Amino acid sequence: MIWVLGASGYVGQAFIAGAKSTKVPARSVSRTELDYADFRTLLAALRRDKPELVVNAAGFTGKPNVDACEKQRAETLAGNVSLAQTVAQACEIAGVRLGTVSSGCIYQGAKIRRKDGAWGVEDRLTEPLISELLEQRSSLVKGFEENDEPNFCFEHANCSFYSGSKAVAEKILLGFPEFYIWRLRIPFDEFDGARNYLSKIQRYPKVYQNWNSVSHRGDFVKACLNIWMEGKAGGVYNIVNPGYVSTREVVEKIRKKIKPEWRPEYWKSDDEFYRFGASAPRSNCLLDPAKITQAGVAMRPVEDAILDSLDRWRT
Repeated sequence: MIWVLGASGYVGQAFIAGAKSTKVPARSVSRTELDYADFRTLLAALRRDKPELVVNAAGFTGKPNVDACEKQRAETLAGNVSLAQTVAQACEIAGVRLGTVSSGCIYQGAKIRRKDGAWGVEDRLTEPLISELLEQRSSLVKGFEENDEPNFCFEHANCSFYSGSKAVAEKILLGFPEFYIWRLRIPFDEFDGARNYLSKIQRYPKVYQNWNSVSHRGDFVKACLNIWMEGKAGGVYNIVNPGYVSTREVVEKIRKKIKPEWRPEYWKSDDEFYRFGASAPRSNCLLDPAKITQAGVAMRPVEDAILDSLDRWRT
């Protein structure tokens, strides 16, 4: 039996569905039936029921987006930091394995190979020379690995409050090396909805061009459960579909598959976007999924996952 905390949320729902498809018994744990933010309450329940795995898919992302976290800082810290620590401590004492849904939003940019052969970080992926390398899928570009220090966090004073809170939570969770930290990045699938990246793009008044790694929601859950069921070592895992994609590329795929008449307007520059379109800095980054690939955990290439989602699009 696995427990899913935050099972009513966008990712939590997918864990319940994914467990069902793999015939793993799963329980949706709600705050109304069990106040899992309270350490003593959670610990007593874990000792009583002894689940094999707890999936912490709960947290605070802000509505309609992370801009809300700038004003709701107490809620953001409670949902993303305090809760993560409480659940981890209770699971450790109860002897229960934990998998926490984290985020790749603690990074900005990608790693670029310099002329001297060393890898350096470029945090503006819309720069013309960098965009050209990305368009070519050049071997001179690669994503951040699991052990790379976050560069979009409070320590760098360059992040949204949401991203900062997720970086703090990861730092805490690294103190529990037997537990899993599963990094999600811009989730999407075939189900039209407010949290789906493919839906968001279609509903934005203007589209913001950048480059990112992304995660198909079902693929993400399947990979996380496989990591646990196959007894992989604890630690951080970048759970993203191999490859990366630009907003313009996604727009063209949407136009080709489901909205041929759609002609979205783009923000002219980063400066215009941040002046009129967003109040909090946004993470745009590439993550390297080599670790899960080497561990034998398969995920579809990003282009295949996006095209399949659009082929099966459900409004």
